Amino acid sequence: MTPETAPERRALADRLQEAGVLVHPKWRAAVEAVPREPFLQPGVFLPADGGRWRPVTALGTDPGEWTKIAYRDESLVTQLDGHLTADQTAEPVPGVPTSSSTTPVTVVGMIETLDVEDGHTALEIGTGTGYSTALMCHRLGEDNVTTVEVDPGVAARADAAVEAAGYSTWTLTGDGLLGHPRRAPYDRVIATCAVRRIPHTWVRQTEPGGVILTTLAPGSWAYGTGLAKVTVNEAGTAEGLIIGESSFMQARSQATAALAGDLSARTAYADSERAAKVSPTLLEEWMPAFLAQLAAPGAQLVRATRSDGSRQLFVFDADRESFAAFTENGSGWTVRQGGPVALWDDIEQALIAWQDAGRPDISTVRLRVTPRSHTYWIGDGPTLRWEHRLV
Repeated sequence: MTPETAPERRALADRLQEAGVLVHPKWRAAVEAVPREPFLQPGVFLPADGGRWRPVTALGTDPGEWTKIAYRDESLVTQLDGHLTADQTAEPVPGVPTSSSTTPVTVVGMIETLDVEDGHTALEIGTGTGYSTALMCHRLGEDNVTTVEVDPGVAARADAAVEAAGYSTWTLTGDGLLGHPRRAPYDRVIATCAVRRIPHTWVRQTEPGGVILTTLAPGSWAYGTGLAKVTVNEAGTAEGLIIGESSFMQARSQATAALAGDLSARTAYADSERAAKVSPTLLEEWMPAFLAQLAAPGAQLVRATRSDGSRQLFVFDADRESFAAFTENGSGWTVRQGGPVALWDDIEQALIAWQDAGRPDISTVRLRVTPRSHTYWIGDGPTLRWEHRLV
């Protein structure tokens, strides 16, 4: 514990309560009790010019400034490229964030949404810094919390931070997609990473009536993702809703590499060309992006700029060797499609059906999980229904 930051913790709790995400008195007690700063050791990366990241370490920073950083209302990057921490470099560096301390409004909003009760057991997928783990330990008791982290270095730092905060829980290194059957069944499962589908191992390891809460990215997009809350039933299936927008880093084993290479070569031979019925720029909006992933789960949206400054958009599905390439023509967009799957036909059909239905938001999407499939639907009509079968 660090009593000197008690005012900051109370102020954080006040802000979260005012924002409407901190409701239950016992969660407020957890926020006030658990300091955030030990979970940022050895340091963080802050955004710098040119897309770089500036390292800031606890030991190299004025204590007052470090406290301000720790209690910012934002996510703080704690690892780049799967290995680099802030104490390993002194200069701004490029890199891709691979671990972070998620903004408190998101962390607390999710654990409130779990609807936990005294005595519940919880499985956390993605320990990260361990801050959310400590909050749950305070609320449920340390022996009722199991947390799994895939990165050994991240897991070791989180375990040390949780211990320093006064809790000794089950912090495990492993693939969270497999859950942890030895301590199952759990009353609640929460994931702090995005997954393409809810692993059925989580369903099997959850008590009937228990809840699973996770961010779903059916096509592994960085946005256009939804927070799924499903309840497990006696039959070993689960059903629920996408309850809102949510954005987390993808599970390591499911992360999709950015498409590289000559895009003009990849789209040189098209099987068809026509006017697009809806603008592909619609995919830059959250709900249409989610629908695109339901309609074409393996597709990626890629943006490019020609030498003359004109904009190009592409949708690629590398596994199915298919593409859709868009060109602005003054009055709209032309789409060229190639490969065995007409990607844009499937996505466009979903977008048109969504528009015809009045553009419902993401919270209208229902979800059913079985051992063999995920089924998503909006309303009762067949045009807004998608089944993703497991191969």
